[in-house]
Amino acid sequence: MTPLSVFLIVLAGVTGVAVGSFLNVVAYRVPAGISLLRESRCPQCDAPIRTRNNLPVISWFLLRGRCADCGSPISPRYPLVEAVTGVAFAAAAWWGVRALAPAAIGPVSSGDVWALWLVVIAFLYFAAISVALTLIDLDTRRLPNAIVLPSYAVAGILFTLAAALGAQWDALLRAGIGMVVLYAFYLLLRSVRPGGMGGGDVKLAGVVGMYLGWTGWGALAVGSFAAFLYGGIFGVLLLIAGRAGRRTAIPFGPWMLLGAWTGVLAGDAIGLWYVDLVVGV
Repeated sequence: MTPLSVFLIVLAGVTGVAVGSFLNVVAYRVPAGISLLRESRCPQCDAPIRTRNNLPVISWFLLRGRCADCGSPISPRYPLVEAVTGVAFAAAAWWGVRALAPAAIGPVSSGDVWALWLVVIAFLYFAAISVALTLIDLDTRRLPNAIVLPSYAVAGILFTLAAALGAQWDALLRAGIGMVVLYAFYLLLRSVRPGGMGGGDVKLAGVVGMYLGWTGWGALAVGSFAAFLYGGIFGVLLLIAGRAGRRTAIPFGPWMLLGAWTGVLAGDAIGLWYVDLVVGV
């Protein structure tokens, strides 16, 4: 790996940490209808957060997890979200750098390079909204339209530009099919059992389908199934622990997103393994 590659990965990670700090704000303010432009304040004493005390991850440790003005405890969720987002961004950049590796041994057009980075940007965006929507759904059992609906346009524009530059029209077609199929499937589930699937889940399903479809057929199949597997395991564990009953509603958005990333990162490999297993039998 070249020094430039390492620099890009580190830069993406640092950027992700900063984005994670903003996502903490988004997760709190969007459901509450509070402007994202308002200055950050302590929820206990309402004192404005000073710039020197607003460094992602670092400030939490320097302040020992407490407000600099009133001493109220600050949830460790804040630095955890920042760190996780940083790791996600660095992983996406690493994936992009690996995809560019053939440039060192063979000719790659500038269009292909630009197409790849547009796809990386699309997945960085998906990583960001995955974190924000997971936090919001866990807190409020909602998946806000303000985040979900614009994601269709963002993914659609970036994937279309990438397809045009890199001649990846098959990937764009898969993304469109994935969007329609997964949206329709969740809409059918909601129609059959209205209380079992929220409207936000249906809308998010289309976004998830676009990213899984772009990645590949294996990713689409594995990612779609994994969401129900993860959600089912979580529900069973809650039942065993006595924390929920058979009719208890649980947020499904986080499991949809975890399933999506399982499909993106390992879907094709899992799909091939399954096919080999079936053929072997």
